[in-house]
Amino acid sequence: MKIKIMELKDDSMRFLIEDSTPSFVNMLRRTLLNDVPKMAIEDVEFHLGPIRHEGNDYESISPLFDEIIAHRLGMLPIPTDLDLFTFMDKCKCGGVGCPSCTIKYMINKTGPCTIYSRDLEVVKGWLPGDEKLMEDKFKIKDENIPIVKLTDRQALMIYATAQLGTGKKHAKWQAVSGVGYKYYPEIKINTEKCDGCGRCVKSCPKNILAFKGKKVEIKDIEKCSLCSSCEEICPSGAIKVKGDDSKFIFRFETDGSMTARSAMGAALKTLGEKCREFEEKIKEI
Repeated sequence: MKIKIMELKDDSMRFLIEDSTPSFVNMLRRTLLNDVPKMAIEDVEFHLGPIRHEGNDYESISPLFDEIIAHRLGMLPIPTDLDLFTFMDKCKCGGVGCPSCTIKYMINKTGPCTIYSRDLEVVKGWLPGDEKLMEDKFKIKDENIPIVKLTDRQALMIYATAQLGTGKKHAKWQAVSGVGYKYYPEIKINTEKCDGCGRCVKSCPKNILAFKGKKVEIKDIEKCSLCSSCEEICPSGAIKVKGDDSKFIFRFETDGSMTARSAMGAALKTLGEKCREFEEKIKEI
């Protein structure tokens, strides 16, 4: 099997897989969706009662139910470093919650204002090491996600705890989205049958066909979506489109909690562990 990276950004990746099978590529897709560990907020504690701030009294309420705010916090893309954190049930703290398996955030805002994801701050002194460095490292990268809008005399004081999980348990632990693949396109043009009518060029929704002289040429075959509209409209049957079932274009995006490279590395590591475990189980039979 061969892999060639076609495009790599912080939050997305596109690559070519050769000499493979649909079952393996789909296994990689499912692993990226379900088994890549990611940090997400699981527990939220709301301060109840009045809050006094700068000589003014505020009520600890908001226009939204606490459950809705907790759900919105849970879906935020929490920065994830898999080298620093472990699952709570595997942590040396025994699942109580410590800096090795959790990140604690807080929000303390008074209205009137709109609370955004940038208002989540790492609890001072919770994470070891340089405090400023840790605050910057684990601050929500997408700063402008709205959470709730407060009016006069309303306030929100909460503590939120993020922990590792996987998409298999809940969508908030899905580190990637838009995961998909397609067969590598194969387009064959029979120049002897082609009469240069131009119907195939006009019908292509991706504009990958063009005339060069009196012949049809392919500008960028990788953009082909295998819709076969060019083949269906060709009266002479000069053009044939199919996908190579041993060659695939694979792409995915992350939610910003980790880089595409880190997500791919974690998926391949998990996939390798599962394959080795399966091999050992087979040997026991």
